[in-house]
This record gives sequence, C-alpha cells and structure tokens, in this order.
Amino acid sequence: MENLAREALSLFNVRLTGRHILALATYERELLDWNQKFNLTAIRDVESIRTKHFLDSLSCVQAWKAAPPYRLIDVGTGAGFPGIPLKIIYPAMHLTLVESVGKKAKFCQHIVDTLGLENVKVIHSRAEDIGQKAEHRESYDWAVARAVANLNVLSEYLLPLVKLGGIVLAQKGESGPAEAQSAEKAMKLLGGKLKQLIPVNLPGVADDRYLVLVDKVAATPPKYPRSAGMAAKTPL
Repeated sequence: MENLAREALSLFNVRLTGRHILALATYERELLDWNQKFNLTAIRDVESIRTKHFLDSLSCVQAWKAAPPYRLIDVGTGAGFPGIPLKIIYPAMHLTLVESVGKKAKFCQHIVDTLGLENVKVIHSRAEDIGQKAEHRESYDWAVARAVANLNVLSEYLLPLVKLGGIVLAQKGESGPAEAQSAEKAMKLLGGKLKQLIPVNLPGVADDRYLVLVDKVAATPPKYPRSAGMAAKTPL
C-alpha cells in the first residue's frame, strides 16, 4: 500500500492518509473475498487491484483538481469504481452509486456499511430508469462512468443526470479521442459540449487512458434518456 500512496501523490497529487490506506486495505480484502464467490471483477491480483481499480479511480481527481464534486453519481459502478475510492478521500461528498447487476450492487452496499461511509446511496437500477426520475434528473454536479458504454451511448445515460453547469466525466481507454469526436452530435442533442480530454498514465499499464470531460450547457430534452436498451440499440 505504501507504493499506492507514493504513486497517488506523484501522479495525481492525492495525499493518502493512514485512515485512507486502512479503508482501501479493507476494501481490497473484501473484494478479493467476494470475488471468489461472485466474480465481481476480472482483476484478481492485489497489484492490479491497486493500479487498475484504486489508482485508476483516483485519476479522476485530475478533472476537478482542488474543487471536488459535492454531489457525484457513478453510473455502472460495478464493484464500486471509481465512486467508493473517491468517497474515501472526500468524506464530505454525497455519492450515488448506480449498478444494474444485483450481486455488484449488494457488494457496494456491503462496502459502504463495512467502511461506515455516510451520505452514500446504492441504487440497483439501470441508468436509463434513473435518468427519468425527478429526484435524480439534472441534480448532480458531476456524473462519472468507467468502461460502461461507447461515448455516444454513455452521453445519453449521464447528461440527463447532471445539472446545468455540471460536468460529465467518462473514463476511457485508447479509443477515447475517437469516441469523443464521434459523440459530439449526441452530446449537443442532450445539452452537452465536449470540454477536454486529459491523458492518464498508470504505472505498468501500456494502454493509453483518458478522462473525457463534457460540460452541461443546456437542459436535456425530456424524452432522453429513452427507455432501457434503446440508447445502446439505436445510438444518437
């Protein structure tokens, strides 16, 4: 874990305290334990969990620097990434985790309870359904997703959740720049505008990674997101 703390500081200027390290160590232990029974993530060894889950989650800090979100929604969070590691380092943040797979949502709730995290909601639901609910629609400062869908589809999941002036953050692999370019029309339709791409370097990971940032500049038309499955079937 000392290695993780060193890299978080040198790469993303994130200072992990003893309390953070303790929470991440508990999270790691529970993830390895549950993974044997439920297959929550394909990443199974400690080194990879620290780099490809924890460090990768903390890379989001590059997007907001010294102004972290007060209200963050993490869509398709899986086993809680990037939302839970971010909540660990920003205890004041209000976090909503959305996951459509039951066993993954259950694991997230287990971690939230085990770590005693406050102001975290775990919702077992599809993104499209959440986006049409009044209490979630256009009410978050930031919406984040990691490896959930192509950006033109993802825009339809995330932009309806972000308030005007808020920002969508998509964690992407090497296809990030091409996806961002081809999703610009969909973004515009949904009230978004491409803001910037931030390259991310993770130690020992050869593939390029990017944070794709999209500003919410106009209200999302009421018909979006369309009903479950439509965004993926007929992308904008």
